[in-house]
Amino acid sequence: MLTPLHDNLIVEAMDPRDQATASGIIIPDTAQGEKPQQGKVTAAGPGKLLESGQRAAMSIKVGDIVVFKKYAPDEVKVAGKEYLVISESDVLAVVTE
Repeated sequence: MLTPLHDNLIVEAMDPRDQATASGIIIPDTAQGEKPQQGKVTAAGPGKLLESGQRAAMSIKVGDIVVFKKYAPDEVKVAGKEYLVISESDVLAVVTE
């Protein structure tokens, strides 16, 4: 298990489903060549340490689906499973339904 520090998040990448063109041709994600930019938060740090010695509250919580910057995450592998470590400031949005 990974425990993030400060304002970092542990995210499981969500694989984009196969996409189809307007004419119905299915393009598999391997042909798209893009890394996923969306994932589910599995752990969140305690928040950024401020100069005053207090911690800034995290605005993202465990279970949130987030959209993040394309080249922001660091990839780590623990017990054969891949995770992304992302700073809260690199998250662009929380997906809501």
